[in-house]
Amino acid sequence: MSSADPSPGGDRGAGTNQSVERAVSVLRALDSGRAELRVSDIADLTGLGSSTTSRLLATLERLDLVERDPVSNLYRLSLGTLPLAATAVNRHPVHRAARTVLQDLAARTGLGANVAVRRGDVLMFLCNFEGARAPKSHSQAGHTAPLHATGIGKCLLAALSPKERRRLLTEPLEAHTEFTTVSHDMLDEEIVAVRRSGYAVEAEERALGRASLAAPVRDASGAIVAAVSLWGPMSVLGTAVGDEARGALAREVVEAADAVSQALGAG
Repeated sequence: MSSADPSPGGDRGAGTNQSVERAVSVLRALDSGRAELRVSDIADLTGLGSSTTSRLLATLERLDLVERDPVSNLYRLSLGTLPLAATAVNRHPVHRAARTVLQDLAARTGLGANVAVRRGDVLMFLCNFEGARAPKSHSQAGHTAPLHATGIGKCLLAALSPKERRRLLTEPLEAHTEFTTVSHDMLDEEIVAVRRSGYAVEAEERALGRASLAAPVRDASGAIVAAVSLWGPMSVLGTAVGDEARGALAREVVEAADAVSQALGAG
């Protein structure tokens, strides 16, 4: 079959399969924030026709990747997706290196502890632990967050040059609160500070009342491949906290990031 021939399932183009792409778009629509969706909702989110969406949902339901509520007839992701997701995250080298370190960090400080990697223009959390002083977290494994509005994201952006950051993130940067960094010039200054101090500080940039400290994780080559953060209420991590107490927490997060880096082979 030549590259100009339709590929199986009526697909066109070398290296692509339209049926697979459409099925994945349906699965991603079901991860768009709402717990359950109608066929028409999924069709709107994916741009597919209602009949195509219905056929894809029927196939995915047979494969135990989606399920339909017996009362409302609304669709949601099935627990059949869980083994795939668990395998992916548990086999990721950063997750393996960070899990115990973060668990201990959260228990020791009483704060939330995260590890994340960059996925394109967002960060993705690989695992999260909550201490007694951390509010209930929505930073579950697999969830994404903006790079410019989080301490952990700024550590990840420190791996890029100013020119690369500008290509990656369109200015003005999205404002999540009145305190969010919205210009690349300001972001450049913050990343210089990250490189100088070894950690990032974020106060209410993504959510009011919350702050974080983060530090980069490096692999055997010395490249930044992930970042670790401590997060919690402003009363514990905010700018009003004494320098000594905040400095002690900054050392905790830097040491945790160093431990993960060493497990990944960094010198």
